[in-house]
Amino acid sequence: MAFLVIAGAYLLGSIPFGYLFTRLFKQVDIRSHGSGNIGATNVLRLMGWGAALPVLLLDVAKGSVAVLLARALSGETAVVLAAALAVLVGHCFPLFLKFKGGKGAATGIGLLIPLAGDVCAAAVLLAVVVIVLSRYVSLGSLVGATSVPFFLLFFGYDALHLLFGAAMALLVIVRHRENIGRLLSGTESKFGQKINPDGGK
Repeated sequence: MAFLVIAGAYLLGSIPFGYLFTRLFKQVDIRSHGSGNIGATNVLRLMGWGAALPVLLLDVAKGSVAVLLARALSGETAVVLAAALAVLVGHCFPLFLKFKGGKGAATGIGLLIPLAGDVCAAAVLLAVVVIVLSRYVSLGSLVGATSVPFFLLFFGYDALHLLFGAAMALLVIVRHRENIGRLLSGTESKFGQKINPDGGK
């Protein structure tokens, strides 16, 4: 049962909502535009909030659903945490897009909501502050993700949760490695910056 729960979480995470929305409603491949990411931020640049908001909510929802289903099907904390990590891995490395997916921020928020709501609120608040001050969504995502294991420790979660938080943060950081390079070089796109569907960035 544990294997099926974890595998199911990975498959759920693999559903590429950003890719599907831009294919269906814009007839373009989001991976060929802007940052090349399939997440809501890049969808926003290409299609605006009308498409970006549903993508954001669906990416968040699949994280929450994976954790809730794992909790319902297995009462073991280790299985629930493994499923939470699996849905994040699925989003970042989706089976349906040859393992080239999103950065994990929205799905990470989604899985934290039922898993550790207090940590989620603190990390999101910190990320929002960074985004407002810097206008870099990637920087906010990195700061928010990096803060998760520290907030887990602060709020008194056990060692297993701390290990999960560290793995989650590391995965999000690895998926943002290109963003880190652009941030350091000053070429990272800022929040609200538009891209031309006919001309890439």
